[in-house]
Parts: sequence; structure tokens; C-alpha cells
Amino acid sequence: MRKLYMELIRMRFLTMLAYRVNYYSGIIIYAINIGAYYFLWGAIYGGQQQLGGLTVEQMTSYVAIAWMSRAFYFNNIDTEIAQDVREGKVAIEMIRPYNYLSVKTAQAFGEGIFRFLFFAGPGIFLISLIIPFSFPATATGWGLYLISLMCAFLINTQINLVTGLLTFFLFRNDGMMRAKRVVVDLLSGLVLPISFFPGWAQTVMGYLPFQAVNYYPSLIFTGAITTERSWELIGFQVIWMFVILVPILVMWRLARNKLVVQGG
Repeated sequence: MRKLYMELIRMRFLTMLAYRVNYYSGIIIYAINIGAYYFLWGAIYGGQQQLGGLTVEQMTSYVAIAWMSRAFYFNNIDTEIAQDVREGKVAIEMIRPYNYLSVKTAQAFGEGIFRFLFFAGPGIFLISLIIPFSFPATATGWGLYLISLMCAFLINTQINLVTGLLTFFLFRNDGMMRAKRVVVDLLSGLVLPISFFPGWAQTVMGYLPFQAVNYYPSLIFTGAITTERSWELIGFQVIWMFVILVPILVMWRLARNKLVVQGG
């Protein structure tokens, strides 16, 4: 079974590689996003050296790595699940000798690897020619970031699985999926670091899983927190992974009994 999932990861990676126009446009888009946010935050900081607990240099790194992290954890498996349900393909997937949700996760991982290596990497290189920012100075810093990034991918994928599984019960949840994407980008710290939110908002967001998607790995990358604090944040991510897994298993069990094929 392990070989099957490895092959699924490889096939999705090669599929993404086949679309060369998306490859080149993706690099440009990520470079533009990083550059735009850099100059925006430069204007916000003005002559100040620190805001929201981050120095100008740390904010520069935060902006770059936040978009680089998004390239890896972002996926559209909720849309794919919704399409499979509407077209009736999911009925065939359910009788095949593998777990449907695990297959979607493996495919998302292959896509994430491609985006990280061929979108984010070159994008960071291009923007580094214009914008100065620093990388983690130690192997420990890199290791903590990569561990946190992998947890972020799993949490975001689980959120997408929950949204996708709602299609079994709502039949059409396109609006919810679009709203979910906006909420995740906003509350994960991609658009605005969590430390810039009001105190009451930070307290509320502390009970939600979204900041574990982007804010935690980006904060670890900047070096704005200690190694001990980094491990604490990774621990929170692991806890959220198990918490979100519960509704996924419950919803999947109910969905298999409730399936109504709308097409195909």
C-alpha cells in the first residue's frame, strides 16, 4: 500500500510538471505577491524598527516565507472531492482497494512538493535579488521550520477534507469552499501576522486551528521565537491534527451511508 501512495505522489508531481505555462506563471505570481507585500509593510513600518513583536528584517522574512509556505500547504482537494461527488465518480472510488481520503491527501502532497520546489523556490530567488531577507542560520532552525511546515500541510489538508466531505450532505457547497479559503488566508496569518490583531481577537484565534497553518511555521522561520517556544508551537499543531481527525472520521463514516450520486 505504501508503494501505491508513493506512486500517487509521483504521478501528481509529474502531472503538475506537464503544465509548463502554469509553472512559469506561478513563479511570477509568487514573486509579485512577495514583492507587493514587502513594499506594503515597508510603508507601514515607516521609520519604526519594530511592530507587533517583529523587526523590519523579521517582517521581511515573514512575508517571504509566509507565501513560500502557502505554496506547499495549499491544495484544492475539497473542490476535487465536491466534483467527484457531483459527477458520481466517488462511488467508483469507494469500491477500490484503497482509502479515498488517503489518496486525496497523497495527491495533495505531490502537488505541494511541486509548488514548493518550482513555484516558491524560484520565486524566493527572484525576489531575493531585490529584497534583502535572512534565512535560518542553523540546521536546527531549518529542521524546526520543515517539521512545522509538514504539520501545517496536514492541518490545512484536513480542513479541506472536512469542507469537501460536506458536499455529501449539502450537495452544493461552492460558496462555503470559497469562504473557507478567505478565512484560512486571513486567520492563518498570511495576510496579517497574528500579533497585529487586537488582544481579544488573538485570544479567540488561539482556540482555532488556522494560525497553525501559516503563522506558526513562518514565525519559526524568522527566528523571532526561541527553540523551546518553537517546539511548543509544533506540539499545538500535532494536537490540532488529532482534533480535526475526529470529525473527518465521523463525517466519512456518515458520508458512505448517505451517498447520493448526482451525475455520471
